[in-house]
This record gives sequence, structure tokens and C-alpha cells, in this order.
Amino acid sequence: MTRLAATAISVILLSAAVPARQAAPQTVDPATRFVQVANTYTLAADITYLRAAGADLKLDVYRPSDAAGPTPVLMFMHGGGWTNGSKNSSLFAFLPFLEMGWAVVNVEYRLADVALAPAAVEDCRCALRWIYQNARQYKFDLDNIVTTGQSAGGHLALTTGMLPESAGLDRQCPGDRRRAWTTGDLGTQPMRVAAVLDFYGITDVEDLMNRKPGSSGNFTEAWLGSAMDRAAIAKRVSPTTYVRNGLPPIMIIHGTADSVVPFDQATKLKKMLDATGTPNEFYTVEGGGHGGWSTPDMEKIYRAIRVFFAKYHIGEPHQDARRPIP
Repeated sequence: MTRLAATAISVILLSAAVPARQAAPQTVDPATRFVQVANTYTLAADITYLRAAGADLKLDVYRPSDAAGPTPVLMFMHGGGWTNGSKNSSLFAFLPFLEMGWAVVNVEYRLADVALAPAAVEDCRCALRWIYQNARQYKFDLDNIVTTGQSAGGHLALTTGMLPESAGLDRQCPGDRRRAWTTGDLGTQPMRVAAVLDFYGITDVEDLMNRKPGSSGNFTEAWLGSAMDRAAIAKRVSPTTYVRNGLPPIMIIHGTADSVVPFDQATKLKKMLDATGTPNEFYTVEGGGHGGWSTPDMEKIYRAIRVFFAKYHIGEPHQDARRPIP
């Protein structure tokens, strides 16, 4: 178990973790609250959402078992520098969102030893497409999808939420988008998310590629490979390439002493978002490294996330929702 995972499970067991849509009437015994959460969720594990490079790519769906209507969705991507990690290694990180009553879609994607960039970006876009295609079955609220992840997962959360279809990185996803406007098929409509939560993610892959060798350079090299057009690929998979008007709200969470993903990666994205008027919040962990933050820091972060959600009405039912689920 990673330090961040251990911290996340501590957060959910603390009374500070209050559901987004209702206030706790009184302090509940942590063990009792944990059991309540565990008993009110169902898990659909290892669902194939895409077959690519000869492999079945899987995701897990955690959802409230008693959901009567559309449920906000957290789409989670694990970290590991695009070279390691798995969806099973980070499940404690999204426990606070289960406590808030959200559904969670936990996604695996192709790592560098299976397929080089931009494969991981393509996979996560297809996982988002799967959410659209299966919204009715799992009662997903398509007006309240939030992408998130840590490190490389933060990068993938950004690209999943920021990429326009014109980038061409979701062409392999199942579903014929040409039929969207004539059939009303949710699985073929243009995709969007309500917000992005970026936990110390890479924002400019091309910049990391050009830095001196180090921990960040090593995994960047491994993901990009030695293709002649690697600089073009790096730019194509960089969130900074897609900063423009009309993006969803983005919250950046980054430690000032991060030695793996430099802090200036976060500040660069922040400046670009501000320049385009994109709604955003920048939460810094003073002296914080690459995750592994203390329980008090994590408590503050999740309080800040709830404020961010409230500010932009994320997770709230939309009276004018354009994609109601019967």
C-alpha cells in the first residue's frame, strides 16, 4: 500500500469526510461509517472496455446499490509514469468519493512495455466513451463526470477531459459518432466532462522530454520511445497543447518540492488556463513531494475539492440536463 493510499483511507474514516449532497447530522463512529459505505456499494470488476494491441483492457465500476437516478461519476486513472502501476494498486485513493455518494470507474490502460505513446491517452478516451455507452445501465450522470488521477494518471485525467475530437485520439473507440444526432445514442455523442482533478500530473510532455536525464526524464523516454517524430508525439499528448476557451473547470493539486514532476509543470498550466479564462483552482502543498502527503494535508485537500465542486455546481443534479437517463 502506498503512503498516499494509506492517507486516503484515513481520510474517509474521519468525520471530516462529509458527503457532498448532505450534511452529517452527527459524528459517526469511523468503523460504522466505513461499514455503511461498504454495504451500500456494488462492484462490477474487470469489464472489458476496449481490445487493443491484442489485449483486453479492463475497468471496474463502483456504484451506489440504491441509486434511484443518475449518479455523478469519478473516472480514475492510476499513476506510474505510463510504465508501471495498475488499477488495483490505487483503489484507496478514490474512497473519499465513494463516501460522497459518487460512482467510480477505475481504468487500466496500456503501459509502455505494451504500447508507446499515445496509446495510454487513446485508451482513456475510449474508457470515457464506454461511460457514455453504458450510462443507462449503470445510471451514470453524464453531466457530472469528473476525471482524476495521480502523476501519469493526473496527466491522463487532463488529456481525457481536455482533448477535442479533432485531435483524433479517440478514433479507435467503439461507436459510430456519425449516427449520434439521428439516433440519440449516448455512446456516439461528443464527449465532455464536468471537471478535472489533476493530482501532480505531467502537463507538458515535450518539456520533460527535453530536460536533463532524471526520474521524470526516464519514464518520459520509456513512454515516447525512439521514433523520429517523438517530439510531435510529445506535443500531441501534452495537456498544454489543448488549452483553449470552453474547457471544463480544472483543479491542479501539486507539491512545491516535487522531484518527479517539477512544480513548474503545474504553474505553466495554471498560467495558460488563466490566460484563456478557463475556470481553475490551484492548490499547492507547501514543501510537499510527489504525493505521500500527510493526513492533515490530505484532509485539507479534500475540503478544498468539496469547495471547488460547490463553486462550480459539480455533482449537483442538473434541472436542464441534456442527457436524462430513464
